[in-house]
Amino acid sequence: MNQPLPQLGMPRLVFTQLLSSTRRGTRLARLLGVTELRSWGAPHDLTERAEIVIAELASNAVLHGFVPGRSFRLSLTFDVPSGRLRVDVTDARGERLPRFPYGEAASGTLHAGGRGLALVAALSDRWETVPHPPSGKTVRAELTTPNRE
Repeated sequence: MNQPLPQLGMPRLVFTQLLSSTRRGTRLARLLGVTELRSWGAPHDLTERAEIVIAELASNAVLHGFVPGRSFRLSLTFDVPSGRLRVDVTDARGERLPRFPYGEAASGTLHAGGRGLALVAALSDRWETVPHPPSGKTVRAELTTPNRE
């Protein structure tokens, strides 16, 4: 009897790296993330958006999640069939949650920083903060490729 073999779907592709909580670590997170996405064959538009999201989340981890002697973690999970990419950046400061500066532009008081999460919100489908026990947090952004028909 000839029966078709079951087709295995493409697995989720995963990349995880601990990086130093420094400006160099932030830059390396961006470079490693883009290199990994390109090696996976991720679409160019998804890779470009992810590059900015990774840079912003890594920068926030270094600026606001720094604990001496502790690193931050970059994790990428790419589900090829759905075209969904999850970017997780975990730091050691669970008590310092990110705040989106909603009223800043309306009030006319723009500061030199603070627009990174606005970029993350604009470039990703959704983002959230989840606890990372015992004392850290993970800021997660999900991006998808646009449907091409």
